[in-house]
Amino acid sequence: MKKYIFVTLIAVCLTAVGYGWKATAKNPTVGERFSSIGASAKISKEEQMGQYRFDKAHSSSNFKVTHMGLVSVPGHFRSFEGEVDFDATKIKNSTVEFSAEMKSVDTGINRRDNHLRSKDFFEVKTYPQMTFKSTKIKKKGKRYVVTGDFTMKGVTKEIDIPMRLYGPIKDNRDSIRMGAVGSTAINRRDFNVNYGGNLPNGTAVLSDTVVVDLQIESVKMKPKAETEKKEQ
Repeated sequence: MKKYIFVTLIAVCLTAVGYGWKATAKNPTVGERFSSIGASAKISKEEQMGQYRFDKAHSSSNFKVTHMGLVSVPGHFRSFEGEVDFDATKIKNSTVEFSAEMKSVDTGINRRDNHLRSKDFFEVKTYPQMTFKSTKIKKKGKRYVVTGDFTMKGVTKEIDIPMRLYGPIKDNRDSIRMGAVGSTAINRRDFNVNYGGNLPNGTAVLSDTVVVDLQIESVKMKPKAETEKKEQ
């Protein structure tokens, strides 16, 4: 009897896995799902227009650096914020601003994080924030390239961030949201982050190239008068 129950349980689990795999294979990607929701919601251009604020609970600001030419070591900033002024009729007229608290750097290792906060790397007491402010947005195929001034450790340089946009959509609370996913690469030495030498074979202990990955969900800000009315 016990053997029969055990065999039946295994069969049920395998069947569930099989159905789960089939369902997953048929499901669209996250981006396709966002796009389809946005299309079905039929949000007017007028509704889409306006100021959006980063939803930090559903966003991330990540980076990774190659260690000794072997593997990429990831990290992120826990404290960041940003806003988007979205022009739905001409996206090139939209603007993006972003800032992160450098002391909030988090790689999962306290000792390493404290080193990153020191003068060897970010020198957070002197340079508490890094910022980005867009200067132009251009469409390139199915993506947009956001160009802007990026400032870190007292140095400002122009960088490009290729992005893919999803939405806007309406959520179940009637708020309007959109997603932006993109990545770029910067040379840390351009921003006076020069720590780290080479191994005997000439390989850099830390790569000069830092890959930045952004997963940003933004929610449209309610008009001040509407917000005050709801609070009364």
